[in-house]
Amino acid sequence: MELIFELAIILFASKIAGDISVKLGQPSVLGKLLIGVILGPAVLGLVSETKTLEELSQIGVILLMFIAGMETDLNEFKRSGKAATLVGVSGIIVPLFVGYLAGVMMGMTTIEAVFLGLLLSATSVSISVQALKELNKMQSKEGTTILGAAVIDDVLVIIALAFLMSMAGGDVNLSMVIIKKVLFFGGAILAAWKVVPWVLKKFAPLKVTESLLTSALIICFLFAYVAELTGVAAIIGAYIAGVAISQTKFKHEIFGKVETVSYSFFVPVFFTSIGVKASFDGISQHLGLIIGLSILAILTKLIGAAVGAKLAKFPWRSSLGIGAAMVSRGEVALIIATIGLETKLINQELFSILVIVVLVTTIVTPPMMKYFFNQNDARKEMKASA
Repeated sequence: MELIFELAIILFASKIAGDISVKLGQPSVLGKLLIGVILGPAVLGLVSETKTLEELSQIGVILLMFIAGMETDLNEFKRSGKAATLVGVSGIIVPLFVGYLAGVMMGMTTIEAVFLGLLLSATSVSISVQALKELNKMQSKEGTTILGAAVIDDVLVIIALAFLMSMAGGDVNLSMVIIKKVLFFGGAILAAWKVVPWVLKKFAPLKVTESLLTSALIICFLFAYVAELTGVAAIIGAYIAGVAISQTKFKHEIFGKVETVSYSFFVPVFFTSIGVKASFDGISQHLGLIIGLSILAILTKLIGAAVGAKLAKFPWRSSLGIGAAMVSRGEVALIIATIGLETKLINQELFSILVIVVLVTTIVTPPMMKYFFNQNDARKEMKASA
């Protein structure tokens, strides 16, 4: 019964906090993240981090990326392929190199320093997706570039991590890792093209309640599961499933219902649970390192991805908006940090510090995106009226 009470608190507080955030001129997601910190063990202790809450949160982020896929303009996505590649690659190179240098300065071994650089190279755009929706940028060239870059970023970082693990003596077969990725994307594209439309057509006429919605959720969860199974983030699988459904005649009917289910329950739980992970125990002892790594994490991703966007001929303000959207490390970096802890590439103390750094990057992303994209929109309006 305690879980039920906690869920009631989360849903109530996240909606109120989101509304306050909007009234203060910030994206609602910022309020939802901060209220998680307040509700969690770090402040009030009304909500605790449990396995069940984590699982519900995972469903929330999967559904969020599924919705993002359904909102993606596939033609624009194809056109932004070059830009997404430049953003994804440059957004890895800068934090990887600077993170490695920071690790060396902290007295780490070469492999440990490279691992820190890889962790700082990770990106999770699940938070950025919500900010893009609120800024009405989801189907813009910038939005599709951000989503495409996130897919590229995820694949390259995971392959690089597998290579590092094999060098560190871990039981990792690099060739198998790459083969799994190729098989997943090849199979996912084929399934999206041939299987998804067929499944929806078969489920649509069934004489049971919400058969079409159920079939869409089955597709979403299966894509996410297989992605996770092959070493690709579950959110990438969910995103591809959403793109597949966006190409069918059932898109609009499914979209409205999935959005209702997601935003009324699962997505608020996801946003709030990120804040619940925060712990300020012993923070004063490592405050300098936390601030230093947080600044490093924000600037390297912001600058690296922005340079890639500029090379793709985006104006500077749009480039910085794209860079800001790539700053959040989210659950992807937390997964990598956990791998590092288990393989003893980082110790428990550094792991706790990195969790706070990841939280900081996640919280600053929405307001940064709003600032840069609003600046760009204001500049466009001035040019149009001139």
